[in-house]
Amino acid sequence: MYQTLLTDLQDGTYIITINRPDKLNALNKDVIEELGQAIDEVYKKPEIKAAIITGAGEKAFVAGADISEFTGLDKEAGTELAYKGQKNVFDKIENAPKPIIAAVNGFALGGGCELAMSCHFRLASENAKFGQPEVNLGLIPGYGGTQRFTQLAGKGKTMELMMTGDMVGAEEAKGLGLVNHVLPLADLLPKAKDILQKINSKAPLAIAKIISCVNEAAICDKNGFANEIKRFGECFGTEDMLEGTNAFLEKRKAIFKGK
Repeated sequence: MYQTLLTDLQDGTYIITINRPDKLNALNKDVIEELGQAIDEVYKKPEIKAAIITGAGEKAFVAGADISEFTGLDKEAGTELAYKGQKNVFDKIENAPKPIIAAVNGFALGGGCELAMSCHFRLASENAKFGQPEVNLGLIPGYGGTQRFTQLAGKGKTMELMMTGDMVGAEEAKGLGLVNHVLPLADLLPKAKDILQKINSKAPLAIAKIISCVNEAAICDKNGFANEIKRFGECFGTEDMLEGTNAFLEKRKAIFKGK
């Protein structure tokens, strides 16, 4: 179905692999377009409960954008490139009602770092490296990097890394809050699947509301508290809430249906 992606649905988890290992999985127009289509599948298909985004091979998650596509672009075309990417892929991932996590298996630079940061959280292999080196090209991040990196790692470190173009390794990235877990490469996907298997056993409507609330908190939305109250109340109108509370009182495992 896809030319630049490999997709595989396993026990409700959709594994999306960017498959350009000869180009270190660099993002070009085709990858961006197909990623948008794959994320649409996550939104629309009820059999997909969650997703993992990763890269093919053992060297790179996504080592950046395909710079050859930048030549000849003027100010308007550059703006359009960033706008379309954010609208059709990065923002769509961040606001997905189902969990989407990044399994970062190597270099996550530029657009690759931005792709990982747009996911709800990240796991990294021990050889992973993160960075936003756009300044070396006379550019800045254009797919939300300045915003999401600051949310995750704080202002000071973001300023340093973006102005120097330096990279950080997996353990430092974990210390900065960029990644949740650092693992040997062979354990990366199994760990990601294990976490999502646990999440997939929870109430899907509640998971979607958690994503919305935490995303609002990350941007200091002034309505965050009010929206949490509203969504908390909405949970009381779901079958899943009745099932969850009854299961707790009856000392059995809840079976949620997303209703």
